[in-house]
Amino acid sequence: MRSIFKVTVVGCLLTGMASLLSLRKPDNSLAQQVQQKLILQSDSLLKAVGLLRSTPLDAAHRRLLQQRFRQVRFFYKRIEWAVEYFDPVTTRLVNGPPVPEAEITGLVIQPDGLQVIEGYVIPRIVSTKKRDMAGLLQRLATNAMAFKERFKHADLQDWQILDAAKQEVFRIESLGLNDFDDPLLKNCFSESANALQSVQEVIRRYDSRIDFESAIRYLQRPVKFDHFDRAGFIIRYVNPLTRDLTQLHNRLKLPNIHYNRLLNQDAATLFDANAFNRNAFIAAPEDSATVDKIALGKRLFFDPILSGNGLRSCATCHQPDKAFTDGLPKNLDITGKKLVARNTPTLINAALQPAQFYDLRAPSLEDQANDVVRNRDEMHGDMQIAIGKLWHDKAYRKMFEKAYRLNNRTAIDTFEVMNALASYVRSLTALNSRFDEFMQGNSKALTSSEISGFNLFMGKAKCGTCHYMPLFNGALPPRYMQMEAEIIGVPKTKDRKLVDADPGMYGIQPQDFNNHSFKVTTIRNAARTAPYMHNGIYKTLDEVIDFYDKGGGAGAGVKVPNQTLPEDQLHLTAKEKADLIAFIKSLDSR
Repeated sequence: MRSIFKVTVVGCLLTGMASLLSLRKPDNSLAQQVQQKLILQSDSLLKAVGLLRSTPLDAAHRRLLQQRFRQVRFFYKRIEWAVEYFDPVTTRLVNGPPVPEAEITGLVIQPDGLQVIEGYVIPRIVSTKKRDMAGLLQRLATNAMAFKERFKHADLQDWQILDAAKQEVFRIESLGLNDFDDPLLKNCFSESANALQSVQEVIRRYDSRIDFESAIRYLQRPVKFDHFDRAGFIIRYVNPLTRDLTQLHNRLKLPNIHYNRLLNQDAATLFDANAFNRNAFIAAPEDSATVDKIALGKRLFFDPILSGNGLRSCATCHQPDKAFTDGLPKNLDITGKKLVARNTPTLINAALQPAQFYDLRAPSLEDQANDVVRNRDEMHGDMQIAIGKLWHDKAYRKMFEKAYRLNNRTAIDTFEVMNALASYVRSLTALNSRFDEFMQGNSKALTSSEISGFNLFMGKAKCGTCHYMPLFNGALPPRYMQMEAEIIGVPKTKDRKLVDADPGMYGIQPQDFNNHSFKVTTIRNAARTAPYMHNGIYKTLDEVIDFYDKGGGAGAGVKVPNQTLPEDQLHLTAKEKADLIAFIKSLDSR
């Protein structure tokens, strides 16, 4: 999906990776061999870019241009596993989305690289863009050289190489099977096979017995995009492969050096019960959820003591029996006289996203809790008054003392309240649906209709290009540390062709391309969280599927000039729609 907003922690990742690269291991001959190979592959990419630069951008050279563009992508995919891991910032410029990206800091990164170039040469040549093309290719050459220089001076470690290799397999299964980064070229299976072959060549230096060939041959089979069995491919080939890579790491007794990311480094598959770290987005290790914090946070969650009028609690809108939503398009404000701005989202798995609220304005669950308590429409509370009440309540004081051990305590800190609430929400992490059971090996956990729905979700229906597997929200694989928002053109009412007036992200970052953009919310538990969209306009999943089938708002005639969702119709049959809904229902937590 051509997303327009990413909440990133790239700076943190780069700092972490820089420190990891400085960890030198003497006589690391295999890693040095891989390093030399990466230098040569970077050089091959650079040469391929040079050939593309030498080809005139005109219709007379269409076939040659397209062939050379494919070659550039071929050589990029050969080193994707390494550059995505060791140089993510440069990689974003080489193969990022062809639309502006806004970070939560306010920095806007303009589109650049392969996906912009793709629009100039596929399916036809845009000869009016010669100057733009020249600049794109110049920067692409500069960045390819940056890759080469990075690998010339990097001290790669064996554990990093295996970690990066496994991440690439995760990237292929979650993004590489749906034309995520080649929507016009439509060459995802061939490119994924190429990327996997490159990883195979690296891993063979450590263990030649790991079976990559079966997965590669499956990807190379002649099959139409809509007929590719993604579920079967993952279960039969990908999961065994990533398990083998995890076992290889352990067998080689490589160091378990952990740095912060949502997907745990020791996850053997994307569907392991503990694959994802519910504490990934905390400010400090001591902020992690504990049994005592969760118990305290749960009591606070159901207690109206934090609200201004003493009548509303978090559970007023986030009701457990409704998957922590309220079943309303929009709830009433605390006065009961008007509606709040947006639909109430589920809190199940809220810990597994890098930012909170539809407009992504809160970078943590603690910030979200603070925002809600202070919000004049929602709880209209005063934390200074609230902590005074909590301190004078003997039961609460005892719970705070147990959860946050401080000597000579004389008060309750406001952050402790927010952290306790956040800890309770982190305890609501549940990736235990029938779909997860199926992916973990129970072939009877899903029906044939549900399996077909998953394949549609990840294929023809293109849902998986925004709702990324396995979280099925906007956290970008395989690190899941960036959050995306999209403009899909949600109308104000179902019977009018007028976009909803809510500016979404634009209200936080007023850039024109941000107008009406909203967080990509999770599909998990969606069968239990109606109504849908930020304004609660759609009452059923059938209505949601119909909306996307028509190409979003723009496809239905709503004026949305900056819509990021393709406005082409999906042409889903009645059975395909039913299968999609059946799959979505299989994602309910248990």
